[in-house]
Amino acid sequence: MIIIDDVHFAYDGIYPALRGVSLQIDSGERVAIVGANGAGKTTLVKHMNGLLRPQQGRVFVNGRDASKLSVAELARTVGLVWQNPDHQLFLDTVEKEITFGLRNLGYGPEDTRARCERTMSILGLTDLANRSPFSLSGGERKRVALASVLATEPQVLALDEPTIGQDAKQKENLSNLLMELNANGCAVICVTHDIEFVIEHFPRTIAMSEGLIIADGQTNSVLTNDRVIEICSLSTPELTQASQALNQRFPEVSPRLTLVKELEDAIIKIFGGV
Repeated sequence: MIIIDDVHFAYDGIYPALRGVSLQIDSGERVAIVGANGAGKTTLVKHMNGLLRPQQGRVFVNGRDASKLSVAELARTVGLVWQNPDHQLFLDTVEKEITFGLRNLGYGPEDTRARCERTMSILGLTDLANRSPFSLSGGERKRVALASVLATEPQVLALDEPTIGQDAKQKENLSNLLMELNANGCAVICVTHDIEFVIEHFPRTIAMSEGLIIADGQTNSVLTNDRVIEICSLSTPELTQASQALNQRFPEVSPRLTLVKELEDAIIKIFGGV
């Protein structure tokens, strides 16, 4: 679905953000992109929907060269929710924010209304429909920005730090929504520092540093790699820390566990369970 082929990009032609990045993301995948601030993560996803264009290399979306497509055309396939919703919101009511993109993409009045109401209901925004987005909390504004993209039902949803400003319940709702979208065929790409969120929901992780991909593979492998953790300034997953502590006393326990079920099985084995 998305192919990034040897993409280079430098801001102002001076400050390199991507230095020969190549990857492929297929339909229906769930992929996390992790790395330290300035690693090139956000720059990379902005190339996927045309907000930035490669200075060298090529981007293909659904087999089409993205350089030959407008941002509006790409937005029908790849929806991007920015880290800071204030960079994405600009109208005076929540409802107008959600319907703006739909109208621009040519949806009729009835379809626009139905999509808007459905999306507000899913994200718990119905009671806020006539409120100004800028009167809302940070977490609520992030949900409005997400709603404005989700209403268009993109084939690929890219989110930049979606869990920042969300409480535990909102984070759970977001998780359920992303899993439902993915089950219906939407590919989900998430730029995040929230390692526990990645472990729970993203089978594949891409780790970046200084404009390069330094690891790309199964999440439990990438996020228990000491080199990746150090270079990307990440925290070792909490369950991995627990398994490492257990390994000091019980060498038969792997020090690289990431899932609750794995740790549970290891503890049962220690105490002679079946």
